[in-house]
Amino acid sequence: MSAVETARSDPEPAWTAAMPGLFVLLWSTGFIGAKLGLPYAGPFAFLSLRFTLVTAIMLVVVLASRVPWPSPREAGHAAVVGLLIQFSYLGGVFFGISRGVSAGIAALIVGIQPLLTAALAGALLGERVTPRQWAGLVLGLVGVGCVVWEKVDFGGAQSAGLVAVVGALFGITFGTLYQKRYCGATDLRSATVLQNASAGAAMAACAGLFEPLRIAWTGEFLFALLWLCLVLSVGATMLLLWLIRRGAAARVASLFYLVPPVTAFMAFLLFGETLGPAALAGMVLTMAGVALVNRG
Repeated sequence: MSAVETARSDPEPAWTAAMPGLFVLLWSTGFIGAKLGLPYAGPFAFLSLRFTLVTAIMLVVVLASRVPWPSPREAGHAAVVGLLIQFSYLGGVFFGISRGVSAGIAALIVGIQPLLTAALAGALLGERVTPRQWAGLVLGLVGVGCVVWEKVDFGGAQSAGLVAVVGALFGITFGTLYQKRYCGATDLRSATVLQNASAGAAMAACAGLFEPLRIAWTGEFLFALLWLCLVLSVGATMLLLWLIRRGAAARVASLFYLVPPVTAFMAFLLFGETLGPAALAGMVLTMAGVALVNRG
C-alpha cells in the first residue's frame, strides 16, 4: 500500500483538515519577518541567532516534558534534516537576497521544489504521482510565476547569490524526502532541538567566515527575531515535519506553491505592495493546482 493510499484509508479528526492551511499561513509570514529583521543584521548572523534561540527553547520543552531522545542513528538523521531544511534552504535564500537576487527570482527558483520533489519521490520513496497530480503541479508552478513575475529583476543578481538560491531549492527538496524516509519514528520535539543545533552551528561558522558581526537591537528586529523563532522555527517547521510524516511527500510539497501568493497578499496588507492582474490570476491558478494535487 502506498503512502497516499495509507493516508486516505486512516480516519482523521476533523481538525487535521485545517493543518495544511495553517502551515501555509505560518510559513508565509517568514518572508515578512525576514523583511523586517534583515536591515538590522547580516543574514547568517540573523539565522545563527534564530537557530540558537530555538534550540534553547525546545531543549527546555523537551526536558520539562521528559521527551525521549532519539538513538545516535536517529539523531544523525535529524541533524541531516536540519542541515538540509534549515541551513541550506533558509541560508541559501537569505544569502541570495543579500547578494542581489530579487525576491521574485528567489521565489521562482524555489517554486520548482514541488515538481522536483514529485519527480524524485517515485524513485526514492516509491510514491506514485498520478497524471492529475502532475497537472496540478505544473498549474501551480505557472500560478507562482504569474504572482512573482512583476517582481522579477535579473539586473542586480550576482552569480554567488543565484547559486545559493539553487542550493536552497535542492536543500528543501532533499530535506523533505530525507525526513519522510528516515525520520518517521523520531519525536518531533527532540528532533527539532537536534535540527536547529546542527543548523545553528553551521550558520555560525558561515557568519564568522563571510560577514562582519553586526546586530542592531531595535524593537523591530527583536519582534522579527521572536516571531521567526516561535512561529516559524517552532510552529511552522514542526507542522511541516508532522505533515510530511502523515502524507505523501509530493502532496505536502505542493503546499509551497501557496506561499508566494499568500506572502504577496500579506505584503499588500502590511507594506502597501501592489497586486496586479497577473498576480491575482496567478493566485487563482496556484490554488487550483494545489487542489488538484491534494484532491481526495
